[in-house]
Amino acid sequence: MRLLRIHTDDGPRDAVLTDDGRVAVLPGAAEPFDPARWRARASVAEPAVDFESVRIAPPLSPGKIVCVGLNYADHAAEGGQQAPAEPILFMKAPDTVVGAYDDVVIPRGGEKTDWEVELGVVIGRTAAYLADEAEAMEHVAGYVLVNDVSERHFQLERGGQWDKGKNAATFCPLGPWILTADEVPDPQAIKLGLDVNGAVLQDSSTAEMIFGVANLVHYISQFMTLYPGDVISTGTPAGVGAGQKPPRYLRAGDVMRAWGDGLGEQVCKVR
Repeated sequence: MRLLRIHTDDGPRDAVLTDDGRVAVLPGAAEPFDPARWRARASVAEPAVDFESVRIAPPLSPGKIVCVGLNYADHAAEGGQQAPAEPILFMKAPDTVVGAYDDVVIPRGGEKTDWEVELGVVIGRTAAYLADEAEAMEHVAGYVLVNDVSERHFQLERGGQWDKGKNAATFCPLGPWILTADEVPDPQAIKLGLDVNGAVLQDSSTAEMIFGVANLVHYISQFMTLYPGDVISTGTPAGVGAGQKPPRYLRAGDVMRAWGDGLGEQVCKVR
């Protein structure tokens, strides 16, 4: 299933995307993320409407967003860095999340705002100290498209943790929908890409990840408890603005289009 959320005059509503690409809205207000209940409620959804007739919201409100740095060897190389021996983890705050068609705002003092298309893993069951990778996959509810927007000036030139450059408002376009895990036979075979103003800059596959989805969920559970609705953003491939020659960063008026197989696409204007 493809789970999504829309804006209405009465607040956000949960919905599902039908096989013919229309939106069937679930009864009642949006609820905390529970994939089983979402699926059950889909049986009494309202008549479907055209996708273009609704305003798409982020498909969930994550409790936390755990991000993985340098998880593609080609991305590490384009930044002149070694591939890590263990996953590099940092956090994005939940209030960075916006919808797949919302604007991305360059922060005050931002000079080098950059893009990063990523596969997001949505947790469906509480996970702590998981025994192995097989158990880890039992805790994955689905997958979602993420753009880990980053201000490189803050991240790399202002000292301290990467978090400085990752947490400006609007820096986490999410969605448009969650593709449930049963629809994804192999999360290491998902093509991802991103273009800016029509120029393709990232075009890769999750097959190129250094640490795969199962490894990451297991690994992260050794350091923190993952709860239903938490998102793991699994890293970006080569092609970010900082890796262009010469470097290229976002400016007001640019349009980013990110996409992933089965995950839909995001179209975000920069301002």
